[in-house]
Amino acid sequence: MALAVCLLFDDRSDRLVRDLWSRLEDAGVSTLATHTHRRHHPHLSYVVLRTWDLAEVQETLASLPPAEPFGMSFHGTIAFPRGRAALAPAISADTALRQWRIATALESRGCELHRSYRSGRWVPHVSVATRVQGARLPTVVKAVADVLPMTVRVNRAALVDSGTGRTWALPHIP
Repeated sequence: MALAVCLLFDDRSDRLVRDLWSRLEDAGVSTLATHTHRRHHPHLSYVVLRTWDLAEVQETLASLPPAEPFGMSFHGTIAFPRGRAALAPAISADTALRQWRIATALESRGCELHRSYRSGRWVPHVSVATRVQGARLPTVVKAVADVLPMTVRVNRAALVDSGTGRTWALPHIP
């Protein structure tokens, strides 16, 4: 499967996103709450790796300068192919630069990144719906619009195996 470098949220922010997932599930829309192994956390992925060596990834990320916890606000919905819908965040130039540094550092170590997370290709998002059919997209957009604007606090980072949900905390926010 894939390994993601994820930004995770404080308890209040995690609950806000999970509440949105619950509202969508109640409306018949599949979310990360019920997707695959059901161990997903609300998150923003900096990168998703298709091939990796865990120790090498951890070492590479540990060598990057740390970031302080920060706020991130959402102002809309993004619809991706194959039925994925997400919260659209406003991100700082510093966050975009950090993503680029992480992608570049991991690519230079021989990791294969998912094409959407390679340097210069990243579209920041926080997934909410996983397999929404076109006719159900207005339900998602309305549910998201009802909670916007929403501000969350990023307070930690982790590596997450998307196939199992296994998580390795990172010592700092890269």
